[in-house]
Amino acid sequence: MHVGLIGGIGVAATLVYYQRLTARCAAAGVVPEITIVHADVQELIRNNLADDRAAQAQSNARLLARLADAGCDLAAITSLGGHFCFAETQAISPLPLVSAVTPLDDHFVAQGLGSVGLLGTRVVMQTRAYGQLARTRALAPDDRLDEVGQRYQDMAVAGRCTPEDRAFFFRTAAVLMDRGAEAIVLAGTDLNLAFDGSTDPGYPVIDALDVHVDLLARLASGPDALSPDRP
Repeated sequence: MHVGLIGGIGVAATLVYYQRLTARCAAAGVVPEITIVHADVQELIRNNLADDRAAQAQSNARLLARLADAGCDLAAITSLGGHFCFAETQAISPLPLVSAVTPLDDHFVAQGLGSVGLLGTRVVMQTRAYGQLARTRALAPDDRLDEVGQRYQDMAVAGRCTPEDRAFFFRTAAVLMDRGAEAIVLAGTDLNLAFDGSTDPGYPVIDALDVHVDLLARLASGPDALSPDRP
């Protein structure tokens, strides 16, 4: 199946999606069809902070129309923060949308995890992944939501992680582990800039991006691989 990606939110996350998706497909012996459109990260940030779901959904719909015109069979938003208007976008999308949030609860349960710590945008942390973790207890740095969310946003826009940023996120995650998390979930697609494997943080880390990419790779393998979320 031809996979469409709404990218650019941010650029670093888009590159990782492309790299990991093509690697998964190559391992399965599949040459995928992938088309990427570039979204405006600043527009997304403004709409997210204002909780203007309708405006962002309309912007997404214009990009999805371009992906449909390119022949895509389905599409995905390469940002967990961008999922704040997923339902509104899904309702007007010309293509089936594959959620990055819906598969997470099943994945955590399959891994035997009862409690996870979330790092990401303020909204993702505050809503505990949009309230979609029904069987997994989610912890967030509630006393520092604004600070963590802003730090993450700045890193995502810059597309790079400073040593100070990395140390900050590692410390924040360690506090969540002390509070009872069994693993830290990178619930922000640009957090791979900090948790890039170059330094062992000393606790288990799950990149939500990988869960999404695994699902997209299965769908890219053929029309019968899995049925995506449809409007």
